[in-house]
Amino acid sequence: MRAATGLWRWRHNPLRRTTDLAEAWVAFAAIVLLCLLVPLTGWVAGSSAYGSLSRAVRTQQAQRLPTTARVVRLADGPVSGPKSVETAGEERLRRSVVARWTAPDGSARTGTVATARQHSAPGASFRLWTDRGGHPVAPPMQPGTARAHAFIAGLTAALLAGLLVELVRRLAVRRLVLRRYARLDRAWAAAGPDWGRTGTGS
Repeated sequence: MRAATGLWRWRHNPLRRTTDLAEAWVAFAAIVLLCLLVPLTGWVAGSSAYGSLSRAVRTQQAQRLPTTARVVRLADGPVSGPKSVETAGEERLRRSVVARWTAPDGSARTGTVATARQHSAPGASFRLWTDRGGHPVAPPMQPGTARAHAFIAGLTAALLAGLLVELVRRLAVRRLVLRRYARLDRAWAAAGPDWGRTGTGS
């Protein structure tokens, strides 16, 4: 609003310099970009991320199947394998166990997997996700997680676009200020030899 007001005020001002008008136009253009380009960038980035993540959610939910596993004993070492976004931060609350489960084809499987500490006692049962071959995999991504990541992606893109607009504005204003100072230096250099002499208007 200040840029628009300043631009209108400088239109017919006799003291207006070219750089003043250019600086007002730069500020006005920056406001327009911040109001239009930044939200659009965030929306496009968020929508694109949400579309990709939603496809990943559907694929994982179709390819990963839940089954019930039963703890045989505690494992000697930590389990190695893929971890989902939801469970990556819960490793301190989980323990590695040797468990037995049934694969989608009906065959019995035994292996080292991670489960919550309250389900780590021998004989305890817990939910385990496997692929269609019966191998343990991380749980599928939840739709809420996909929405959260898409929102973060859109917000990050919008912030970066806003920072880019502000950076360009500052660089343009700096260049205009330097040009203004250069003109003042040239004017001062031209008036310098006659400064203080009689008849020069001093």
